[in-house]
Amino acid sequence: MIGMRRKRQTLRLPRESLTQTMALIVLLVLGALALAGPSGVLAWTENARALDHNQREIARLTAQRDRLHNRVDLLDPRHADPDLVGELLRRDLNVAHPDEVILPRK
Repeated sequence: MIGMRRKRQTLRLPRESLTQTMALIVLLVLGALALAGPSGVLAWTENARALDHNQREIARLTAQRDRLHNRVDLLDPRHADPDLVGELLRRDLNVAHPDEVILPRK
């Protein structure tokens, strides 16, 4: 009887060892994915950095869009801002009033 029990234990040992080894391998793979996978800890820091950069870029582009929108409103042909129109004429077309003195930039 004792010999029979040892034989059964030795037969179970490789099967249990194989199961434990497979479980260990699965746990190691899951741990590696949790650390370096597409949604792992390392990816979170990179995603947080990218999110911060994108939010700053959105804020910059929003401010630029608002400035351009304001400029378009000031250049509306129905009620254009006379100061802006005069500035654009002088700069782009080199037009000046007869009583103006033009000083060249250095």
